[in-house]
Amino acid sequence: MKNIFLSAILCLTILTAFCQQPAKPDTAYNPKNNDTIRIGNILIIKKNKRAKKDTTMIVLKDTVTPKKYSRVSTNYGVFDFGFSNFIDRTNYTAAGSYIVNKPGAPAFNEADMKLRGGKSININIWFFMQKLQLVKNHVNLKYGLGLELNNYHFRSPISFKENGTIPYSGGLQTNAPFVFRDSVQFSKNKLAADYFTIPLMLNFTTAKQTGKPGFSASFGVSGGYLYSQRNKQESTERGKQKNKGDYDMQRFKFSYIGELGISPIRLYGSYTPNSIFDKGLNIRPYTIGVRFSNW
Repeated sequence: MKNIFLSAILCLTILTAFCQQPAKPDTAYNPKNNDTIRIGNILIIKKNKRAKKDTTMIVLKDTVTPKKYSRVSTNYGVFDFGFSNFIDRTNYTAAGSYIVNKPGAPAFNEADMKLRGGKSININIWFFMQKLQLVKNHVNLKYGLGLELNNYHFRSPISFKENGTIPYSGGLQTNAPFVFRDSVQFSKNKLAADYFTIPLMLNFTTAKQTGKPGFSASFGVSGGYLYSQRNKQESTERGKQKNKGDYDMQRFKFSYIGELGISPIRLYGSYTPNSIFDKGLNIRPYTIGVRFSNW
């Protein structure tokens, strides 16, 4: 009776396995071990050979649960290297007291703001970037958080001051920022502007899966907060100087941004349609460079 009951359970278990698998079951038989038979998810083991009666064990193999699909992917430590420049829309005849001119010398003009293109560097460090899938495999919302570091190297010996004595004005003091053409020739003369920035873009890609090769394009906007501004100079007469201050630059910056890539090579760019200075100078920066990113 016991053997009949055990046989009934075995038949019922095998029948249930066949019902759950409409396709032909995966049956494996090892000729070297004729005490073990596998039928689909069922493993039948006969053991205790030395005992008077063999014992039959039935093992049901767990079904593997598929990995849950996520619409969000994250990329940490994205790095940009490129060049900074700007479009100068300043009306120098109406710049007011922000620009100080030396009596008898040519007036401060657009030529004084010319940059050394090869030395004006833009470096961006993105703590993270994420993609939220909007349309499967092809359209994503891309966003992140990071630092924008812009360095503008000037050809002319100009200097930015937060306040203090105005040159060529008989020791006149001012509490307002100003810029002037200095009397010293600098071997290095740069204005640095650093921002905390949040980019937001709509991303289009031909890749069927994140991280796979394919063409991609992203377009959107970014918002930045200015946390540091400084005028760093080097000269024979004064040595190295790093003047931190408030040069009347806008605290917030709005930019149009974009990215083009044929994995793993990616190009980025940005353009700020408004001046980064509050008054006096009308300077509209743009950047272009290479982005080092997994996607």
